[in-house]
Amino acid sequence: MIGLAGRLLRHRPGTVLATLIALAAGVMVMTGTGALVESGLRHQPKPQLHGAADLVVAKRDITFTGKEFGGDTYTTTTRLPEPGTMPATLVDQLRQLPGVAEAVADPPTSAKTPPGRVEVIAITEEAGADRGAVKAAVEKLAAAESAKAYAGNAKGIVERPDLAAARDLLIQVGAAFGGYVVMLIVFVVAGTIGLSIRGRRRELALLRATGATPWQLRRMLMGEAAILGGIGSVIGIPTGLLASRWMGDQLIGRGFVPADFPMGIGVLAAPAAALLIVVLAVVAALLASRRISAIRPAEALADAAVEPTRSGKVRLGFGLAALVGALSSSAFAVMGGGQAALGGAVSMLYLLVLAVALLAPWINSRAAKLLSPLLRAVWGNSGYLATRNLAANARGMATVLTALVLSVGFGGSVWFLQDNLERQTVQQVQAGTLAQYAVVSPKGLPDDAAERLSEVPGVEAATGVRRTSVIVKVMQDAEVVPAQAMDLASALKTTDLQIKEGELTPGGVAVSQVRASSQNWKLGDTADIWLADGTPKHLKITAIYSRGLGFGDFILDRATVGQAPDEVLLRTSGSKPTALPESATLIPVSQLTVQTAKDLAISAWLNKLLIGVMIAYAALAAANTMIMAALARRREVAVLRLTGVTTRQVKRMVNAEQAGLLGVAVVIGGTIAAVTLTTVVRAVTGGALPYVPALGWIAVLGGATLLAMTTTILPIALLLRRPALAQAGSRE
Repeated sequence: MIGLAGRLLRHRPGTVLATLIALAAGVMVMTGTGALVESGLRHQPKPQLHGAADLVVAKRDITFTGKEFGGDTYTTTTRLPEPGTMPATLVDQLRQLPGVAEAVADPPTSAKTPPGRVEVIAITEEAGADRGAVKAAVEKLAAAESAKAYAGNAKGIVERPDLAAARDLLIQVGAAFGGYVVMLIVFVVAGTIGLSIRGRRRELALLRATGATPWQLRRMLMGEAAILGGIGSVIGIPTGLLASRWMGDQLIGRGFVPADFPMGIGVLAAPAAALLIVVLAVVAALLASRRISAIRPAEALADAAVEPTRSGKVRLGFGLAALVGALSSSAFAVMGGGQAALGGAVSMLYLLVLAVALLAPWINSRAAKLLSPLLRAVWGNSGYLATRNLAANARGMATVLTALVLSVGFGGSVWFLQDNLERQTVQQVQAGTLAQYAVVSPKGLPDDAAERLSEVPGVEAATGVRRTSVIVKVMQDAEVVPAQAMDLASALKTTDLQIKEGELTPGGVAVSQVRASSQNWKLGDTADIWLADGTPKHLKITAIYSRGLGFGDFILDRATVGQAPDEVLLRTSGSKPTALPESATLIPVSQLTVQTAKDLAISAWLNKLLIGVMIAYAALAAANTMIMAALARRREVAVLRLTGVTTRQVKRMVNAEQAGLLGVAVVIGGTIAAVTLTTVVRAVTGGALPYVPALGWIAVLGGATLLAMTTTILPIALLLRRPALAQAGSRE
């Protein structure tokens, strides 16, 4: 049957090409994202400064443990945004351990390290010491300070935290995006192969009627899918590797990854992507062939003559389950905040599209009845034929509806998420900054810079600001969120946080409305957080404010953080201050806003690139599917023409069908996009309505319309140029 499968492929160039495009594009995307993950997993920075040390003790991450709902213990580890410190007394304690020859604070305490604290301790073992015992003893002492002992190449993580952060970024981005891409590819591959097999019902029924067993048919179709998957891999892997190399260069050029970070070439990602796409193709072929291969030989040709009018109860059950799962994800997105809300919303998006894919036959059938009066009123008899065809071919049009909903749903939701975040952030910074100037210095500002500047003539208020991060537990995970440490006594004179409850109090913490809602915190509660260096803090919530995107989710007292300011905001009476700290620069705050917008645009680039790839793949899949569906109707079109339906009436019928399908897809896909976008914007920004530029909606709706019409009308026009009698006897 495998040999027969190979011979049959040569006689179906159109279907083969469409399936190859879907498979090759899937391999290309998976290879590119897989190469990112592989680059992160394979790279281990080699130690340079501490190469001679046997062990290095440092605090570079923080580990949380807790109990799950079922009682099981969970552990999650998060990398610290800033290097942690340890008490200097730990050096002497480590030096006194058996087997330790020397323990040195390296580098020595610097101006950035608080007095009595050290960042790194290098340990040299005695000759002949039991390395396992020494490491166990060192780890025990280090664990008491939430630090760890690193040996071998792992010491490089201590020296180069930037490389470690780049590794984490590549793994997280590649894995998260790759997971969503795999789900998208499952939709596309299953739909494309399923539509291909559905279009061959008569051919397969003939094989069944002439004695082919069900398993022989399935083996043949699975063999075809495996062959196409292999060819698609040969085409997709080289383009995927080129794409991953280009993306690596872009990540380095835009500052996401250090210039000396070695990007992998996808040695493992390429075969993994090929294997996965072949498995997906084979499984899709097996599932799509179950019904036609299970029909009795005597009934095969009669059953294949018409489209099945009823869909299975199993499909209906899974469709309803996906719909329930989407509603659950929406509740999680509304209740969560930050990345949790975003993850919940994206899950809701996929589940809604999956629900539409499974329920599409019932949707098409109901839509045909509802649209019948409208289509007949606009297109007359051609509209009547269109509604009858939509109702009779509800299952056949399911893949087309899914492809259109996928394009509209993705294009109308995920693409605009980043636009909303950027716009809200810049607006909040502009509206919330009352100062006219900011004092910055490349060498760093002294701790008392704000106090000195407040005494300069013309300065009404001076606020030292330290931009930082805090770590907060979110359910069974930990999230690093932006924060600012301010001189709270003067903060409200230079910034307007739009405080809703309470007031800024020294020693306390102010929390954004979105964060307080997601953590279920109220005014007066104690917030358990960790500073950027891993120091635990239990701070009383003294204020809740609304401008969290512009100023971070937490406003801390700078005394709590204990670090010098990055900048000092100045509110003046109009005159420009001249007495500044040494090497400091005075800049208008408008430049800070411009820089914020640039930084956001750089960070948004990666998200938009990944989202753009998903939308492009969805659009490609939609075009592919609709062209296949249109070309599969050659016999149907020919029979209509032979029974007296004119070419013009056929064209009008197809136009009416596509208008009806497009209308249903736009309503469903637009609703999915609106729900997803509104949910995320409300959870992340607190806004009631999302911002969508007019050109954005025009592009989404116009693109979907153009896609639906051109990919169906042009193939049908091609079929109408050929003799009807020859088309009526052609194979499907």
